[in-house]
Amino acid sequence: MDFARRITRLPHAFDPDQGADGLAATPWASGDIAKLIEGTAGCSPYLKSLIEKESDWLQEALDAPDVALPKVAETLRGTAPDALASKLREGKRRVAILTGVADLAGVWPLETVTQALTDFADLSVSLALRATIGAEIKRGKLPGQSEDDIDQAGGMVVLAMGKMGAGELNYSSDVDLICLFDETRFDPDDYHDARASFVRATRKMCAMLSDLTGEGYVFRTDLRLRPDPSVTPVCIAMETAERYYESLGRTWERAAYIKARPCAGDIAAGDGFLDTLTPFVWRKHLDFAAIQDAHDMVQRIRDHKGLGGAVTLAGHNMKLGRGGIREIEFFTQTRQIIAGGRDPDLRVRGTVAGLAALVEKGWAEADVAEKLTSHYRAHREVEHRLQMIRDAQTHDLPQSPQGFDRLAAFMGTDRATLQKQLNDRLEEVHELTEGFYGSDTPRSAADVPEDLANSEIVGRWRTYPALRSARGSGIFKRLQPEILSRLAKTAHPHDALSAFDGFLKGLPAGVQVFSLFEANPQLIDMLVDIVGVSPELARYLSRNAAVFDAVIGGDFFAVWPGQAALQAALDETLEREADYEDKLNATRRWGKEWHFRTGVHLLRGLIDAEEAGRQYAALADLTLGALMPVVLGEFARKHGARPGNGAVVLGMGSLGSKRLHSRSDLDLIVIYDPADAETSEGRRPLAPRPYYARLTQALITAMTVPMAEGRLYEIDMRLRPSGNQGPVATSLASFRNYQMNEAWLWEHLAMTRARVVAGPQDVSDAVRAVQADVMSIPRDRATVLRDVAMMRNRIAAAKGDGDVWDPKLGQGRMQDIELIAQAAAVLAAHPADSVPDALLNEAAQRWLGKDDAQHLSDTYQLCWALQIGARLISADTLTPKDDTSPGSVFLCRITGTYDIEDLKQTLARKTSRAAEIINAVLPDVDQER
Repeated sequence: MDFARRITRLPHAFDPDQGADGLAATPWASGDIAKLIEGTAGCSPYLKSLIEKESDWLQEALDAPDVALPKVAETLRGTAPDALASKLREGKRRVAILTGVADLAGVWPLETVTQALTDFADLSVSLALRATIGAEIKRGKLPGQSEDDIDQAGGMVVLAMGKMGAGELNYSSDVDLICLFDETRFDPDDYHDARASFVRATRKMCAMLSDLTGEGYVFRTDLRLRPDPSVTPVCIAMETAERYYESLGRTWERAAYIKARPCAGDIAAGDGFLDTLTPFVWRKHLDFAAIQDAHDMVQRIRDHKGLGGAVTLAGHNMKLGRGGIREIEFFTQTRQIIAGGRDPDLRVRGTVAGLAALVEKGWAEADVAEKLTSHYRAHREVEHRLQMIRDAQTHDLPQSPQGFDRLAAFMGTDRATLQKQLNDRLEEVHELTEGFYGSDTPRSAADVPEDLANSEIVGRWRTYPALRSARGSGIFKRLQPEILSRLAKTAHPHDALSAFDGFLKGLPAGVQVFSLFEANPQLIDMLVDIVGVSPELARYLSRNAAVFDAVIGGDFFAVWPGQAALQAALDETLEREADYEDKLNATRRWGKEWHFRTGVHLLRGLIDAEEAGRQYAALADLTLGALMPVVLGEFARKHGARPGNGAVVLGMGSLGSKRLHSRSDLDLIVIYDPADAETSEGRRPLAPRPYYARLTQALITAMTVPMAEGRLYEIDMRLRPSGNQGPVATSLASFRNYQMNEAWLWEHLAMTRARVVAGPQDVSDAVRAVQADVMSIPRDRATVLRDVAMMRNRIAAAKGDGDVWDPKLGQGRMQDIELIAQAAAVLAAHPADSVPDALLNEAAQRWLGKDDAQHLSDTYQLCWALQIGARLISADTLTPKDDTSPGSVFLCRITGTYDIEDLKQTLARKTSRAAEIINAVLPDVDQER
């Protein structure tokens, strides 16, 4: 026999007489098959009865075990509805005996056994539903449905939940089902009749499967996982279920839907329903609050069932008890819930598959997952043996020594060995999983100074929104001593406490953030670092705490991956969102996370000011480039595809020179090429000019409008032709004409830093050609420098000379040096990639002087470092006074100075000399101010 060659283990007959009876019923058995029959019958009265009833079929099945069950399924599919109940019970006996002996003999691994049981459950539910729905339709009780609709159950679907949903059904399992119907298939007037019909069909389906007859039963069915089962009918409308989960769904129901799967009826409608529940099951942010929920669920189960306390093998519940199957499942599902909203690869149904995915994605350690996988399989095999004995839905280990002797014989071992293995596995599972849920005991407060712990600030925390819920305040109570301890170790504890207070006060809710801190204490250190440097950034974090997800969701402290890799990641993020608003929010969430990452890298010295400026600019490029086709696609739904060749976005100013800080707005110009198009082709066609004007407004709105995830950037379009008086989008021909015939010098200076950041290649090339033509216009140096001097005076008159700590305004500072750099670029007839590049090119050095050009470049970079650091700390001009404050230390580090006094003197010295250089090259035009 093929089966005999694959046997790897054998049970021992606990009751030799029962074993002999089993052999008597199978005179065809010999060798290891006979030993298997004897051991099986001698340990399990239930399997002995199946051997006796199905001896002839079993002989044939063991000759070809891998095709035996498909033949059972084929027979059942051809069975008439009136004979189905009997035939299903016969099928169940055959599936039970074959999977039982294949499991006991090690011929099939656990996953094959559980999948075979699941496949039969799927088939049984599907056939029973088809029969009962078919009866309703044939009797005319299901409005509007004909016999053609029977295969889809008239719009009804059965969701397999729990182990059945995951393909992990155990040997004597109930099947957990949720029955729904698609109400959109029925006229509103027929709704109640349709629901009544589906309820009848559901009840009859369950009776066909679970009624105990002289031939046994098929599966016990449990419908209690449906929404609010005490008051809802056994089959409910999908829309009703959806509303329930949106408003009242709980964490345990989210966990249940990880394994949910349509198994019968209208599969497409079931898949669609599960898609609508995606936001409920899989939260967009890392959901560490689920840890506490899982811990509470485990505790409630133990309390309710009396399963708490240390492992005592006698009567121990292998599913719900300490170290049991449920702990492994919760360990896996909780991590999936935490991160599955951000990573679809974690959305797998099976426990073993889930553990493997968690390892692959860095959410579980490989050795831990390997041990839990081994223990899970071993636990499930013990569970199967317990249930095989008498076909009982039990998970309890025996109470008596004789019971353990029977179980040990069933597993081919002895009592002492079995008990040691069980105890070791249960204890190790508990040890590996329990630590994940944290402790109910607050951390020690021994190292918190009394004046800090008892300060007025700490006293008012309990009034903050984040601490008003019992759950939020409970988690924070455990965290507070550790937070205060870490604040106490900063250079200025009370200042750090005030900064942390700003963060805490701004939190609208606390459960998620506090849960995240409790599970990842290293985030507290990072938060303390941030609030110590930047109260403003701390307040930002309180409003956007979800950016902490980025810290623990991947390689947060790795090197910058490059624009191509980031573009691919953002494109993948947007592809997962179907709705326009969801795409806008997803772009905001993605952008904020990377924005936050750049800021933290700068704060912690992982990158310098120059690199940070490039990263901020790259993020602006990426979000603009990603959103432009999204906005165009949404706009085209109403007004049709773009007329002509399309539009490009021209980045100006700091964006154009790839140097942004954390609070930069974006200077943009939109240029379109209508070609020969007269109108767009859509439901509401538009001529090119209004089309691109409205498209530009839509793009601005997409970037600036406040949404659930905030806004992306402020947009400034005053640099477009004719400024605020001109159209928001300019045609290519008008742009060329304006730049070549009407633009002022200051507009040509601005063009030295212009750069296409989004749009089609052919229009981009045409715009770059205009820029090249502008740069090639012959210039007289004296005239250019005279005009620049006049512009400089007008700026000073309008904006003043700035503050001593202002890196931007004032003579010899950033704006002043930028004017000279742009003049240098215009005179060199070439756009400037950056201010230092423009200053240090050979043509500029000829009239500036090499040393003076280098000094201007160095001064600009010092001012830039001060600006990007200051803007990360505050929106206002800084007036640092304390050399040892975290903010001052940070500013000195990124500017390469020793202390605040050295920074102040270096800034004054360098900008003063820069002003002298600029004054020397520009003519005196004071009389024309």
